[in-house]
Amino acid sequence: MKKIELLSPAGDLERLKVTLLYGADAVYIGGYKYSLRANANNFSIDEIREGCNFAHKLGKKVHLTLNIVFHNEDMDGVEDYIDQVVSAGIDAFIVSDPFIISFIKNKYPNVEVHLSTQNSTTNYESIKFFENEGIDRVVLARELSKNEISEIIKKVKCDIEVFIHGAMCTCFSGRCALSNYVTGRDANRGGCAQVCRFSFKNDGYKDFTFATKDMNMAAHIGELIDMGVRSLKVEGRMRSLYYLATVIGTYRNIIDDYYDGILNDKSMKIYQERLDRVANRETSDHYFSKEADYEDQYYTGRSEVSNQDYLGQVISYDKENKLLKIYERNYFEVGDTLELFTYDGIHKEFVLDKLYNCDMESIDVARHPDDIYYLYLDVDFEIHEYSMLKIVKKGRV
Repeated sequence: MKKIELLSPAGDLERLKVTLLYGADAVYIGGYKYSLRANANNFSIDEIREGCNFAHKLGKKVHLTLNIVFHNEDMDGVEDYIDQVVSAGIDAFIVSDPFIISFIKNKYPNVEVHLSTQNSTTNYESIKFFENEGIDRVVLARELSKNEISEIIKKVKCDIEVFIHGAMCTCFSGRCALSNYVTGRDANRGGCAQVCRFSFKNDGYKDFTFATKDMNMAAHIGELIDMGVRSLKVEGRMRSLYYLATVIGTYRNIIDDYYDGILNDKSMKIYQERLDRVANRETSDHYFSKEADYEDQYYTGRSEVSNQDYLGQVISYDKENKLLKIYERNYFEVGDTLELFTYDGIHKEFVLDKLYNCDMESIDVARHPDDIYYLYLDVDFEIHEYSMLKIVKKGRV
């Protein structure tokens, strides 16, 4: 049986490499044009080529978003752009415009075309229509229940992709005009201002908010695999390296454990705790188990308190001198219990006994984000670049 795909976002080349190393089977990226995350760093043609080469050496794939709602002026140069990115090695396009579908399939029949969630596809008849147009995969709208997804899979031939983690739109994906009206930025052409997360004045009463909680489908991965979903998609091209490494690595564990028949309540509790700690919003499975309601959204009283678990990213490890070189993100000190985790799946807890600054002077506290520090750590395994460090407990026991 072919294993389900784990699809990760990547807002730049470094994120592409990290998410593939941490277990993604494929990544989706945006170029400088025609992408719905205009505020991400995104990819030049040369970076697309480098990213595709990196992925292909690992036996993995790169999907390119070409899913804005095209206006007349957007058509200028799009065909040449498609030619360039196909030449750079792109494996699939994520699109929403019918013309783009026909152009790619007619000129590049071996390149996959996936219908974006921007199309808000919610029924099997619509999917059958797009199958006749040549679509290889449909990314379903996020507003579908388990039974609806299952029925669609039974009645269509193309692959089905669903979102499993990350931010949700308050409105249907691809149908929102809030950003246009409030800020003049077109959400459907890459300029979403996330107006649904604004706090609105309410005539002397408490400020009003109506943002959705994030999606978390960790508890339902086995069901999605069994019903025949082809790809599991994580949202977040603008998320941090730490967030992506944690989320992708955790879902990699869940998927592999399920196929190996070893996923149990104890391991799921650990995986869920990792996912809960990495983000600052509450989560829900939204429409999957029931009709979404007020419990799946923030109304008045919304609060997001960012934790400071993430301490730093590993730059290198000197095995002879047992020194871990890191790029620091948050405060920590000698005596703290830390956890190192790697893309090899290693999770190592240790109490920090020795800490040095960039000049190799012994210190007690790492106070300055973006500085370089050295930690003494005696282990007998390889520690690669892009391993991560986080806090477990402050101070000695």
